[in-house]
Amino acid sequence: MVARIAARMLLTTDKRALWKFAYNFGYKGMRSVQKFKKRLKQGEHFPPFLFISIINSCQLRCQGCWVDVASPRQMISLEDLDKLVTDAKKRGNSYFGLLGGEPFMHPGLLKLLERHPDCYFQIFTNGQLITDEVAKKLRKLGNATPLISIEGSEVVSDERRGGRDVLNKTMEGVKNCVRNRLIVGVASSICQTNYDLVSKEWLNRLIELGVHYVWFHAYRVVGPSPTPELALTPEQLLNLRKFIVEMRTKAAIGIVEPYWDDRGEALCPMATGISHHIGPSGAIEPCPIIQFAKETIHDGPDVYDIMTKSEFLDDFRRTSAEATRGCVVLERPDLVRDLVNRHSAGDTTQRGTALAELDLLEPRVSQHNPEHTVPEKQWLYRFAKKYWYFGFGAYT
Repeated sequence: MVARIAARMLLTTDKRALWKFAYNFGYKGMRSVQKFKKRLKQGEHFPPFLFISIINSCQLRCQGCWVDVASPRQMISLEDLDKLVTDAKKRGNSYFGLLGGEPFMHPGLLKLLERHPDCYFQIFTNGQLITDEVAKKLRKLGNATPLISIEGSEVVSDERRGGRDVLNKTMEGVKNCVRNRLIVGVASSICQTNYDLVSKEWLNRLIELGVHYVWFHAYRVVGPSPTPELALTPEQLLNLRKFIVEMRTKAAIGIVEPYWDDRGEALCPMATGISHHIGPSGAIEPCPIIQFAKETIHDGPDVYDIMTKSEFLDDFRRTSAEATRGCVVLERPDLVRDLVNRHSAGDTTQRGTALAELDLLEPRVSQHNPEHTVPEKQWLYRFAKKYWYFGFGAYT
């Protein structure tokens, strides 16, 4: 399986892009985690992976979206993004996830990539703004991979994404990326209406399209219109985990999910401290779906200083890890509310209703299922998760 994935990468991607992926993301990413471990021993929490929502705007209106996509445009300026990445690089960071809204609506996106050729960027996108010209620019830069959201069939995509002809427009973006030999990923938020994507047939179709990796995550019941009827059942969540583990031993495509460790026990990237989120206002949040903050990127000399001194983030990590190995927002919205009130954290949304939304959430299951753990079978995934993506002492 590993050999087949490697062969596909070698034969179908631009060599510059492949080198940047291997060095900036692979080697330097592992090195950043080692530095993270050393910082933990000194009592300093600064994540090796930062996820940054660079803009709130988006041309789609997805079910369950927690971003204020219809509100006045709010974005982190190119200058602030440049400083943020530069400051994080000083601490050994080299990988950054760029989210929105729709990141390709940010006028400075490509300039940011150009200014930091020694970093690697994963761009979470609906793919509709990736024209052939944009894909050519990404190929020339070589230091970014588009992770394109596909939520199912034509009918399901229009319903889930709140648009018309969504799938065809998104597929054009995928084809432009593949044609320009980029490293291409597809992400799917698995829910009741697109559970059929959890199939070998879907993976085979993506392979035929030229996609190199897929990211499965369970639909999150959050935001101003949480749509709880879309949530997966505990049985479906367990089956999703089993499917991922099994297909990692068989399918010639990378499969990403950051929500279980090598032993099959659940984990939360926020609670382990391996990642935090910065919103389009510059607010420093525990994770993308927790839209509360005490600090912004403007509150100190650099983001490292701000985050390592944040009592709010520290309390959030510890309290969440003590409560569950899963998602604290889904399982214990009451704890999230208590943490927000205890620290007088501000609502970082433009709609100003995040706390009221928390009050309306009913506790539900997440990936934490200690009675039914599914350990990794494939040696490379097991090794990588054990040494570079695990609990980091959060659950001891």
